[in-house]
Amino acid sequence: MEISMIFKSKDGTAQGVAKQRFIESLATPDKRIINDPYACEFVFGSAVVKMIGHKFCVWLSQKILPGWHEHLVARTRFIDELVEEALINEAEQYVILGAGYDTRAHRLNFSDPFRVFEVDQPEVQERKRKKLPSVLLNNDRIVYVPVDFSYQSISKQLIESGFDNSKSTIFTLEGVSQYVSKEDLSSLVQEIDSLTQNTEATFYMSYIDELFTTNPEECCGAGFQKPGEKFELIRGLSAKSGEPWVSFYADTEIERILTINGFSIEENAALADLNSRYFSPVGRTIPESQLFNLERFVVAKKAVTNTTA
Repeated sequence: MEISMIFKSKDGTAQGVAKQRFIESLATPDKRIINDPYACEFVFGSAVVKMIGHKFCVWLSQKILPGWHEHLVARTRFIDELVEEALINEAEQYVILGAGYDTRAHRLNFSDPFRVFEVDQPEVQERKRKKLPSVLLNNDRIVYVPVDFSYQSISKQLIESGFDNSKSTIFTLEGVSQYVSKEDLSSLVQEIDSLTQNTEATFYMSYIDELFTTNPEECCGAGFQKPGEKFELIRGLSAKSGEPWVSFYADTEIERILTINGFSIEENAALADLNSRYFSPVGRTIPESQLFNLERFVVAKKAVTNTTA
């Protein structure tokens, strides 16, 4: 299985996402959507960003690419809530696929014996740990699982790292599917299926709607200006950073991949669906003309399929 593209050695996009989390965290508590106290560690020029402040940074983002900042912080909040809900429902372990600069293992309220497995390339993990405050590094609940996909499988490396395939598990694959081939994504979901044959599992993934390549107006709110150009702007910047987008999906494709591997979709949302959930309650309702539904956020679950008599 060749899915090495899932976990990039470059960190341009990871820094970009961390920057938006940092910017949002600068908002006052009554206005912010998320709070990530560690995102600043991964942002070049974080002192300058802090000096400029939340309002100006968001205003500038809206001028250049409306909805981009809101999309990323809404995605973060959406996954945070999913993981927290799974904890309430007694999930026992969490696997972050392509963890990059994800900080949930440090931000969310995990307690023993819950374990978090961060899966990524060893060089990415080394860079991340160098950037994290030293006080966060000695956390026994976090297991770093280095994977080189040119010769290693996720299943084997997770099991060898202490993953228990009898425990209820959350898997998240955030902002990754566009960077890998459809064949490789299918192979990855098959591996997740093999790891969860004897237990319940929750799987989150995001994907870019193929309509962006054919009819981008359908993916945006009424009055959104030049959505095709905005889409190509993001796509081009990602390619220049060494991380080109290669895969886009129809809803039916994602449903098929998940269904044949035992998962049932419980939610398929985009920024427009999260507007009233997150932004309106804090007085930041996104106008239709700035709704840029770049990705769809999918939550799928599977029940126990095999039981021991």
